[in-house]
Amino acid sequence: MNDNILELRGITKYFPGIKALDGVDLNIRPGEVHALIGENGAGKSTLVKILTGVYTPTEGKIFYKGKSVSFKNALEAQASGITAIHQEASMFSELSVAENIYMGHHLKTGKFPGSLDWRGMRKKTKALLDDLELDIHPDTLIKNLGVAQRHMVEIAKALSIDAQVVIMDEPTSALTLREVEDLYRIVRRLKEEGKAIIFISHKFDEIFEITDYFTVLRDGRYIGEGNVKESTVDDIVKMMVGRSLDQMYPESNAKIGDVILEAEGISQTGFFKDVSFKLHKGEILGFFGLVGAGRTEVMRSIFGIDKLSNGTVSINGKRVHIHNPKDAMDMGLAYVPEDRQNQGVILDMDLSKNITLPQIDNISPGTLIDKKKEKEITNEFGSMMEIKCAGYHVNANTLSGGNQQKVVLAKWLATKPAVLILDEPTKGIDVATKASVHKFVSELAAEGLGVILISSELPEVLGMADRVIVMHEGLITGEFTREEANSENIIRAATGTTDDIGGAA
Repeated sequence: MNDNILELRGITKYFPGIKALDGVDLNIRPGEVHALIGENGAGKSTLVKILTGVYTPTEGKIFYKGKSVSFKNALEAQASGITAIHQEASMFSELSVAENIYMGHHLKTGKFPGSLDWRGMRKKTKALLDDLELDIHPDTLIKNLGVAQRHMVEIAKALSIDAQVVIMDEPTSALTLREVEDLYRIVRRLKEEGKAIIFISHKFDEIFEITDYFTVLRDGRYIGEGNVKESTVDDIVKMMVGRSLDQMYPESNAKIGDVILEAEGISQTGFFKDVSFKLHKGEILGFFGLVGAGRTEVMRSIFGIDKLSNGTVSINGKRVHIHNPKDAMDMGLAYVPEDRQNQGVILDMDLSKNITLPQIDNISPGTLIDKKKEKEITNEFGSMMEIKCAGYHVNANTLSGGNQQKVVLAKWLATKPAVLILDEPTKGIDVATKASVHKFVSELAAEGLGVILISSELPEVLGMADRVIVMHEGLITGEFTREEANSENIIRAATGTTDDIGGAA
């Protein structure tokens, strides 16, 4: 089509043992927000890396502004006007906003060879930030900015190079509702200015809110495309997974048993106060709350990562003292953290070592690791979680986000815990992987595990939890059985708008 700014034709990419992309076509038009949709492992990240010059396609052609192009590196793609804003903002935290924005394309004074125009860069940075209505000073260090502000700085950087194609990879995954609205405002403005935007998201509400057109990938192949307004969620899901997902959440068949974990009046100064709850064997206990509610802090304290100020914790009716995560693990607790990349897996370490890391003492009777035991554990739990990879010898950073999450789950399930704490276990993963995680969690509960599920997705809490505890500003403000739980009651409790909510013990 003549109005395409970017065209991909038959893009194929091989890695050792893997065909990551297989003949993918893509048409990107200026002044349009184009959703790139697919499960984790569908090939989206590989495609983005090809567009930005990180990878070179094995086969196929890229046409940019009507001409065949081949980018040798990311700087070459950026200089041509193609840039990406990644899910995990990639900037230099110890440098200023201005230094990050002009990294790789500094302004020169012309007075001396190589002399940089810092005054000019600060001035232009201020103009870019003002233009985006961002209250950020050019000299502020990146490490002092929040996640949302870092994303906005990356957008400012894209504008500083006059990018014509801006790729946004899960840009709202760590943003509040207000910050998401700010991002939408900027996306709409870029669209009005004629920029082409490739928007990658697993959230259907975002896709239908902000995008105009979509392309679906599955298993590295082009599946189809269409106008967002002329499509439904079911249409897109069928294209993504090759089948209809009539039931995202499995029926609860677990038999609720005795109390396995009890917290009584636990507090951590400045984060939460007087929190009490009971978890039963075979139960999925949901924890819901808005940002800053204190749910994660409660679980970190129970698991021994942070120290409790007051209160007691009991396991199987016996009061325990958990001073560190090793104590918690020895008592049968496992904790899957929200931040899988920084706290869940070691990206530069292979999958086998990641999965067996919590059991290093058990598989090292002497000074050396028992490779046979390591392999047995890895094969058992890697297969159980159906991790898609070229082999357990590859590093975790080669996997998609959903498969990294499966590695984290495999790692903790291999410890055979009695209590499994899941903090945002489906954050940033696709609809099909979510469904498989939900099914697996329900099966664990049916086997008698006590599961604590922290989630900011209300449908997930309503669909999965046997009982729901709601927190607001460090306090429990509601507790509901599965029958009592509904959107209205939970949101009222989460916003602290009533004193008479909930009541199931």
